[in-house]
Amino acid sequence: MAAELDTGEVGDPWELDAFVKSLVSLSEATRKAYLTDLRLLVVWCGRASIEGPDPVDRRVLRRFVAYLAGRGYAAKTVARRISSVRRYFAWRMRTGRSTTDPSLGLSAPGGESRLPRVLRPEELERLLGAGGGTARSGRAPDPDPVEMRDIAMVELLYGSGLRVAEVCGLHFPDLDLDTGWVRVMGKGAKERRVPLSPPAVAALERWKGRGRARFVTRAAGGNDEDPTAVFLNRRGRRITPRDLRRAIDRRAGEPTHPHALRHTFATHLLDGGADLRSVQELLGHADLGTTQLYTHVSRERLRAVYEQTHPRA
Repeated sequence: MAAELDTGEVGDPWELDAFVKSLVSLSEATRKAYLTDLRLLVVWCGRASIEGPDPVDRRVLRRFVAYLAGRGYAAKTVARRISSVRRYFAWRMRTGRSTTDPSLGLSAPGGESRLPRVLRPEELERLLGAGGGTARSGRAPDPDPVEMRDIAMVELLYGSGLRVAEVCGLHFPDLDLDTGWVRVMGKGAKERRVPLSPPAVAALERWKGRGRARFVTRAAGGNDEDPTAVFLNRRGRRITPRDLRRAIDRRAGEPTHPHALRHTFATHLLDGGADLRSVQELLGHADLGTTQLYTHVSRERLRAVYEQTHPRA
């Protein structure tokens, strides 16, 4: 794919900062994604001598979509960027900054959507078992703090289907280890309660009781900078999504996106007979259509089993 446009600081006419500040119900990561997408539009318009949003019409936006489609971006990325553009111009209309919305009816080019990847049993075993991470190097059976933390995070990703940001943002008051529940603040500041599996409860108790304090003492001065944060990095600070992704890659032995564990959680629920509405609630999806994607995954898995095992297949 061609190199990304340089999307540095942009001028005042677009008022991107004001737009991003209006997205109060969204997570910081989502707001940053909107800003990145819109800066790409601003820089592209600048190259066409369009210095603000007022001259932008439907024809300009269709050329921008064609640019994105022609640069080799994944269909999902193009769709997300178009969604950002639509939301931006809707905001301008809503706040009286514009009298027309050039993004109405704007859509991404058609493309084949990719089904989410479901981890194989051996991949799950490697991620969840004591054979992952530092234990592979011949350490004592009692895992070190990194191992305790990483197993607890993997158990939440697969056992409860949490998003990466949700795991990183957990506070101890969110956990009820006695009854096996976790309170999660999901997208759009929507709260939900999700059950914890027995292995997740055990891993969290082990991390809380024996591992976390050793991360605090490693931090500068030994101070607990965020005493309610469930997971810490090696510097004694709240873990970040990047830290979590690196932990997964260490345990997996090959690049594995943490979201694959959430995909696997949902697919295994449906394979086991869970109804779609229950899975939607557990995942925190606002739209049932998002959850329905996993029914396609389950059907594909059933088809594969059928073709591999039935003599008439």
